[in-house]
Amino acid sequence: MAASASSLGQSSSLRIGLVGFGTVGSSVARILADATATGLTLTMIANRNVARKRADWVSPTVRWTESVEEMLAPDAPVDVLVELVGGLEPAGEWVRRALASGRSVVTANKKLIAFHGPELEQLARQNGCQLLFGAAVAGGIPVIPGIEHGLSGDRITRVEGILNGTCNFILSAMESGADYAPVLADAQRRGYAEADPTEDVGGLDARAKLAILMRLAMRVHVAPEQIEARPITTVSSVDFSYAADLNATIRQIARAEQTPDGLAAIVSPMLIPRKSPLAWSTGTENMVVTAGAHGGEVVFSGHGAGGHPTAVAVVSDLVNLSHGLGRPPVTFEAAQVSIEPEVPHYIRFLVCDRPGIVAAIAGALAAENININAILQKPGCASDCLPFVVTVEPCRGSALRRALAAIAQMDFVLEPPLDMQILEK
Repeated sequence: MAASASSLGQSSSLRIGLVGFGTVGSSVARILADATATGLTLTMIANRNVARKRADWVSPTVRWTESVEEMLAPDAPVDVLVELVGGLEPAGEWVRRALASGRSVVTANKKLIAFHGPELEQLARQNGCQLLFGAAVAGGIPVIPGIEHGLSGDRITRVEGILNGTCNFILSAMESGADYAPVLADAQRRGYAEADPTEDVGGLDARAKLAILMRLAMRVHVAPEQIEARPITTVSSVDFSYAADLNATIRQIARAEQTPDGLAAIVSPMLIPRKSPLAWSTGTENMVVTAGAHGGEVVFSGHGAGGHPTAVAVVSDLVNLSHGLGRPPVTFEAAQVSIEPEVPHYIRFLVCDRPGIVAAIAGALAAENININAILQKPGCASDCLPFVVTVEPCRGSALRRALAAIAQMDFVLEPPLDMQILEK
C-alpha cells in the first residue's frame, strides 16, 4: 500500500518515482542524490532511451525503466510519483492513475493543473493522498506556497506578473537594442526556448500559469481559453525606443483583477512605468505581485526558469509531503472573464506619410469616444515607412479595436497598428 500525505506522521521516509529525466528531472535527481533533503529516497526513474539517459552519479539501487507502467504497478516501490514530462497526455493519465491508487503526486505541469487541476485535486482527496504543484508557476520562486499559506488570511483582488522567463529574456534583450529573431535564436541555444516557441511567445504558457494563480489567490476557476493571450512577436526595437521616451519599458504581463463590476484577465506585452517593480525584472527572472484587500501589495521575485530553481520547488514539495504537510483546502467558484477594464493604451502606427494622417486617426478614435493623450514621432525616419506613436486615455479594449480596424483600412497604413495596454498600477 502506497503511503499518502494524510497518513504520514510528523516525518516519514518516502520512496520517489521520477517520470522524466530532462533538464528539471535530472536536477531533481541530483538534489536527491546529494542527500540535501532527508527522508526522501529515489527508487525509480522512467524515461525514454534509458541507455542514453542513465547517469553514473545516480545510486545503483535506483531502477531505470522506459515504462511508466512499471512505476504505476501496485507492488512498485513508489510512494510519490513526480511527473516532469509536461503536457496534457499521457501525463494526465499517469497522474490520474497514481492518485487513484493512493499515491501522492508532485508535478511542475502547469498545463495539466490549469486545465484539470480541480478534477485532479478532487481525485486526490477521494483517495487520501496529495497533489502538489509548487513548481508549476514561477519555477523556484515560492509563489504558490506563499499564496496558499502566507496570504490565506487576506482577500486578494489582483494578481499580475511576469510568468514566462523566455519572453522576459527576449524582451529585456530587445530593450538593450537587439532584434527579436536573433534573440529568440539565442534563447533556443541556451535552452530557455523550445524549438517551437509558440507556447511561450504566444502567451499560452503564461495564460495557464495565470489561471492557476487566479484559482489559488482569487478563489475563482476560469478556463484558460477565456483569458485573452497576445503574442510578443509584434513588438519591435522601435517600440522600446518610444517606451523609453515615455519613461517606460515593455514586458509580457499576465494580469487578473476582481472588481465590483466583474473579472478581468489578460496576457499581453504591456508598457510598464520605470517606477514599477515589474520593470526591474530582466533575463529569465519571474515576478508576481498580489494585491490584497487588507495586506496590500506583496511581491515575489527570483529565478523562475531553469532546471535547478524548478527542481528546488519540486523537492520542497516532496519535503513537505515527508513531514505530512500537504496543501490547505481551497474553495473556489467557477467564474467568467466578464469585463474589459478601462486602461490607457500605446498605439504604434507605420504609415506612408502625407498631410491629414493625424486628423484621420484622431477622427476614427473620436468616433469611439477615445481621447488622444500624446503623439510621438522620432525624427529622421523615411517618409514612405514612418513609425509614430499615439497614446490614448483610458478606454475599453473593444472600442479601441473597432477604431483600429477602421484605421487599418486607410490607404496610408502599411501594417496593422500595434496596440499595448499601459500598466498604471
